[in-house]
Amino acid sequence: MSTRPLIGIVEDDSILGSSLEQRFLLEGYAVLWLRSAAEAEAALARTPVELVLSDIRLPDGDGETVMAAVFARYGIVPTIFMTAFGGIEQAVRLVRMGARDYLAKPFDLDALVERVAAIVPRTTPEGEAGGARPAATFGLSPGTEAVRRTLERVADLDLPVLLLGETGTGKEVAARFLHAASARAAKPFIAINCGALQAELFDSALFGHEKGAFTSAVARHVGFVEQAGEGTLFLDEIGEVEPALQVKLLRLIQEREFQRLGGRETLHCAARIVLATNRDLEAEVAAGRFREDLYFRINVLACPLPPLRARREEIAPLLAHFVAAAARRFGQAAPELGPDALEAANAHDWPGNVRELINRAERAVALAEGPVLGVGDLFPDRALGRRPAAPAEDASLASVREGAERAHIVETLRQTGGAVQAAAEKLGISRTTLWEKMRRYGIEP
Repeated sequence: MSTRPLIGIVEDDSILGSSLEQRFLLEGYAVLWLRSAAEAEAALARTPVELVLSDIRLPDGDGETVMAAVFARYGIVPTIFMTAFGGIEQAVRLVRMGARDYLAKPFDLDALVERVAAIVPRTTPEGEAGGARPAATFGLSPGTEAVRRTLERVADLDLPVLLLGETGTGKEVAARFLHAASARAAKPFIAINCGALQAELFDSALFGHEKGAFTSAVARHVGFVEQAGEGTLFLDEIGEVEPALQVKLLRLIQEREFQRLGGRETLHCAARIVLATNRDLEAEVAAGRFREDLYFRINVLACPLPPLRARREEIAPLLAHFVAAAARRFGQAAPELGPDALEAANAHDWPGNVRELINRAERAVALAEGPVLGVGDLFPDRALGRRPAAPAEDASLASVREGAERAHIVETLRQTGGAVQAAAEKLGISRTTLWEKMRRYGIEP
């Protein structure tokens, strides 16, 4: 039986703190929830943790001061800061201090879980990655079987691999499969969401920095490239990197060289580099948003991953696998999938792909009221054949409009399997605006 990795949550807000605690417990972590600066500094001094999620504003101090003291005394602890009040200047300072990431509230909880999992892999009592799709379920259809065979053939070639596909198709799963199939399997696998790295944080996060490189650089910070060692460096959402920063990636990939910020020594990158994007990079090159030389350099071994709707033969076995995995994680008996649920799942378009399927499976198991899952368990908001209710006679135009907007947001979230970022894109609004509307209307993701 493996040990759950321990993460510390420094958050005084009882609602957010409880939500984070419950979600990460379900994801396979042990959680230490600390509600004040004093409690956090004392606990982190005596309890080693794998990672810290810390608010900035606390009732008796601030998270930045707490973690700076911890870093100075005990070395850098992987830390993700959360705040509703910060700006770019603060974000730069925190990452340079040694933080792994900086999130503005409100944030996408699913994205935070993925970010934490990239730094500290999830562990369940069976030693199984909580949200990862295992190799046994990768390649169940002709489309993904072809990708699997390609990855197996190139597993030990020291060439960049480019994974292409819609959001949620399993690009990181494919990258992990490639890593596991290679001679590097026992070495680190480091995943970075390039779309989450702001331009000001790019150098320090990816390449690291030297002590004294800037005012708050109290210690050397080893970047993601060095952390990967001789393992695999997975650069996700490569299409989101700004053109001005792409030249640095080109040097890393082509010359296999980099320098820490503030350093003079040229270091060698020994890691295998795997990249992924949901963008059409040829179109991005034509539009001037992606460097042509970088595109040609990374487009050596390109592997397109088909969307789930194009490999429907995978839906039933994947759904059964994730229902069983969720039941094990929740410590309960696995419910069966009823024929109507399977029929509905096979007919669904799965715009959120495998990620949506996982979300629906976990939600269905968590809220199941019987031993058999039906359509309503997988698709609780589906209103088959129902006409919208007529508004009350005394309803104002504003209330009717708000009701319609709420219903449309709920339906869009249903279509994306609760993925807030994907829903925001479908609605044509920012993720922050969508979170504000969800809070206003009392909508749970």
